[in-house]
Amino acid sequence: MLSLPESRTEASPAPGEDAGGGTARHSGAAVIRVLSYNIRSMRDDRAALARVIRACAPDLVLIQEAPRFFRWRKTTEKLARAAGLVHVTGGATAAGPMILSTLRAHVERTEDILLPRTPGLHRRGFATAVVRIGGARLGVLSCHLSLADRERYAQAGLLLERLAALDVPYAVAGGDLNDRPDGRSFRRLAGTLTDAWAARPWGGEFTSTPRDPHQRIDAIFTTDGVEVLGCGVPHGLPGVREDDLTAATDHLPVLAALRVPATG
Repeated sequence: MLSLPESRTEASPAPGEDAGGGTARHSGAAVIRVLSYNIRSMRDDRAALARVIRACAPDLVLIQEAPRFFRWRKTTEKLARAAGLVHVTGGATAAGPMILSTLRAHVERTEDILLPRTPGLHRRGFATAVVRIGGARLGVLSCHLSLADRERYAQAGLLLERLAALDVPYAVAGGDLNDRPDGRSFRRLAGTLTDAWAARPWGGEFTSTPRDPHQRIDAIFTTDGVEVLGCGVPHGLPGVREDDLTAATDHLPVLAALRVPATG
């Protein structure tokens, strides 16, 4: 079966220990598991969805198409509890993107952003947060970009601006891009950020559709300095059942393990 590094905070060196090699080189860094997942407003098998998320053991979950209408907060809180997580920000307030986390994350601040709307198209937004996990401070952004090429390309530029505006040394962004790696919006992001799958592929590549995976339109990106330890669709990960992946929603999730340096 596949394995992926577990979440942890890496030990600081003992007084007088050489900080130039081994674990000491990463002292205080945090290994953080990040999951990006389009959950289609939880219109499918909710129990399967919760099982997939829990089995991936993420510290942070970047959700797209969270419930947005009647009693949406109650619905998403049920999902969070079933997956062993808490709601950080987003949902209807960000037009669908949302962030969940474990209690390992200390949330410093959050902001939900609604993007300019093109008449006749769905409203889009970003869910953003700054969190501390172990010794690491990390900006986080969940997105769901437009189906329309021109609007999607503009939103990719706004994503880069918003990530920079978080004003933190390290950040991660993930979501449903509605674009493939050879598309201009995907390439706009990958030209500035690290495409985690391309940096350290692990598991499966294609995220759409669960029953016929043939394209990668969901991705996780990191800023410079974040080390990608592995990223991909968690096929074969212990506890992740293939029938749950096909029943949970109309996308496959992307799971990444990241080493984020300690910050002061």
